[in-house]
Amino acid sequence: MRLFPLFADLRGRRVLVVGGGAVAERKIKSLLASGALVTVGTPEVTATLEQLQAQNRIQRLNGHFHPDWLADIWLVVAATDDRELNRRIAELADTQRLFINVVDDPELSSFQVPSIVDRSPLTIAISSAGSAPVLARRVRERIETLFDHTLGSLATLAARYRPAIRQARPELRPRREFYDWLLDGPVAAALRSQQPEQAARLLEQALDQPQAAVSGKVLLVGAGPGDPGLLALKALRALNEADVILHDRLVDTAILELARRDAEQIPVGKIPGEDHNATQARIHALMLEHAQQGQLVVRLKGGDAFVFGRGGEELEFLRAHQIPYEVVPGITAALACAAYAGIPLTHRDHAQSVRLITAHCREDTMIEDWPALAQPHQTLAFYMGVSQLDRVAAQLMDHGRSGDTPFAIIENGTRPSQRVLHGVLKDMGQLAREHQIKAPALLLIGEVTALGPTLEWFGAGIPAR
Repeated sequence: MRLFPLFADLRGRRVLVVGGGAVAERKIKSLLASGALVTVGTPEVTATLEQLQAQNRIQRLNGHFHPDWLADIWLVVAATDDRELNRRIAELADTQRLFINVVDDPELSSFQVPSIVDRSPLTIAISSAGSAPVLARRVRERIETLFDHTLGSLATLAARYRPAIRQARPELRPRREFYDWLLDGPVAAALRSQQPEQAARLLEQALDQPQAAVSGKVLLVGAGPGDPGLLALKALRALNEADVILHDRLVDTAILELARRDAEQIPVGKIPGEDHNATQARIHALMLEHAQQGQLVVRLKGGDAFVFGRGGEELEFLRAHQIPYEVVPGITAALACAAYAGIPLTHRDHAQSVRLITAHCREDTMIEDWPALAQPHQTLAFYMGVSQLDRVAAQLMDHGRSGDTPFAIIENGTRPSQRVLHGVLKDMGQLAREHQIKAPALLLIGEVTALGPTLEWFGAGIPAR
């Protein structure tokens, strides 16, 4: 983050606005709405500001800026059309450790005034760090449509009953579930129908009901291949409700940042070279421990939990220990990475089937169906195959697949660092070494991959040799 989000309590605190034009007027109205004591310093003001001065709602310093104006001030807004004057004010404010906003000049500003969605006491602020105010405004317009205006009344009601709610629901999870009911249930509906007394009665009746026993639960959630925008809505909700998140090593940090701030995040990803069975046993033990404590556990796995993710083993363990669970699917790497590389997995002219294959099997098993895999007119998607490229190419060619069959290796698929390497099967291992391809990477083999260089739309492609 370039800016640290901060909501300032300006009630009864003096704020200086230098400038008296239309822009200054807009800033002053927002400051007055927050309860600030506004002082305006300028030789000339708009008619509206004159009226506010006559009503004693603002103070006026009539004249040109003087450094003495900064005395006993908490916050400064420079809204003049003189950039050199704005720069001088910003430098003086900085020496006195005052936060300043220079209108339309993020370089001189130490804070930005965000676009606001006002559902007081709920306030949603959107900022582009001053770089794209039109974008911030567009985002605000969209958010405005998402939240009913009675949300403020609901927040006020919840604040009024907060001590009673804490007393009736002393444990965190039951209290959070009560607030979910408050937001989604009949109390909110009564407020939307302009029936505040009925809303209060419904809330009080719910508090009088005995608290149900809380049982733990595990949500097996697929995080997709990396892009947070590919998360399912249910996955996002799970992250916001979780008490504990057990996450794989390859789950992108941008996805973890969407979780509740107070959720306990425990990395449980398997590391190459370690005892994976021991790691899996530890994951099972952690799920059991936290669920038995009545917590909501999210087991967050890269891609989809049921595609080479041991999700089935984890559900078998939960079932054996009578732990309730749900599954939230994720987009598996073959689908997402191929799409982000512009490669259709099937195509009427090139491939009529797709095979998902892991290059890492149990120690006592191995891929044995090479003759079937070597057949043309199909797409092969190898997961975790970077270390097996030479073996895969040799086996396919030994069983009849042409060495000129196209391939694509998608490194860090769907992420900003995505790279795609194209080539033909006989050169695959050497090309991957030349371009230092590293995991995580998905290997696609088949005629459809030749469409990638033409249809690609995301990230950087590596030209074929």
